[in-house]
Amino acid sequence: MNPKERVLNILERKPVDRMPVDIWHTPEVESALIKHVGAKDDFDMWKKLGLDKIVWVFMDYKTDKGESAGSQVGAKAMGERTMWGVPLKEVEAGDAHYQEFIEPPMQGYETPSDVEKYSFWPDPDRFDYEAATALAKRASKDFAVIGPWVSFFEIYSQLRGIEQSLLDILMYPDLVQATLDRIEEIQTEMMKRFFDQAAGYLDMVFISDDIGMQDNLLMAPESWEYFLKSRMERWCDLIHSYDLKVFYHTDGASERLVGPLIDCGIDILNPIQHVCPGMETDQLKKKYGDRVIFHGGIDNQFVLPFGTPEDVRKETLQCLETLGGGREGYICASCHNVQAGTPVENILAMIETVKKW
Repeated sequence: MNPKERVLNILERKPVDRMPVDIWHTPEVESALIKHVGAKDDFDMWKKLGLDKIVWVFMDYKTDKGESAGSQVGAKAMGERTMWGVPLKEVEAGDAHYQEFIEPPMQGYETPSDVEKYSFWPDPDRFDYEAATALAKRASKDFAVIGPWVSFFEIYSQLRGIEQSLLDILMYPDLVQATLDRIEEIQTEMMKRFFDQAAGYLDMVFISDDIGMQDNLLMAPESWEYFLKSRMERWCDLIHSYDLKVFYHTDGASERLVGPLIDCGIDILNPIQHVCPGMETDQLKKKYGDRVIFHGGIDNQFVLPFGTPEDVRKETLQCLETLGGGREGYICASCHNVQAGTPVENILAMIETVKKW
């Protein structure tokens, strides 16, 4: 089987010749792997490593002059602001380079009417649908494809700041709803236009809306249901109407909302941060394994960056035997992006362990 067939068969719960192995990586890790295998680009590197890569397609955003004004959060950000108007600051941490959010642009807002005065709402006309479609078409020849990146509360938190966003749930619920309405409206229109062009080259759509911290939820289940449940249902219905799968990302201890998310219509759950309470792999498989596909699992806080290759092999086998029990329902991958400085031999140990299982 080729990488695309392997991933799609897992999504449809059909037999595979072996379990698929994907990888998320920062630009620094991408460069290290390209150098290690002598590849000409990332596509060539994924092929030489034998990865069942799920290729990301992000949506660039253009100014009225046709110049790039930044890309979706999660992509290789550029410029001084995101497409949502959130200022960015370049940060170096060891070998890693990041752009962090600063000065939430909607700070000081208190009422729904304040939302109307915000001057940085993206215009759906300015998304670069043609370039994203071209990338999806290229990638779909060999790999499964995921895109675009969409979110509700993550974007809200960037606009307001994370601390204020959590306070808003109790202090300014009408402001939260009005802002989420705009966030939903803009991205829904963007998705419809993109899917009309590119659905034939896509397999999954990435909804990223972190709801978990290291040891608990970011918000009470009741708040999630009040602000986000119906929005999630609408997006899942939209994505499914184009015969695409919903790939949902939340870090942290989010088990209490896994069932409700599946009820909304998500198809794939990522990244399975099993070091967090309630996210134990054997229990997740037992509770939800017949209702959702798991993606991720390989610990990226401790084992991949700081363990030995043997530690990585043991970690990978544990995830395969639990999340991949029955040799179905699981795409093995790093739990979020492999970070700069992670030993290449550890990454290779993960990949080779999956291939030999």
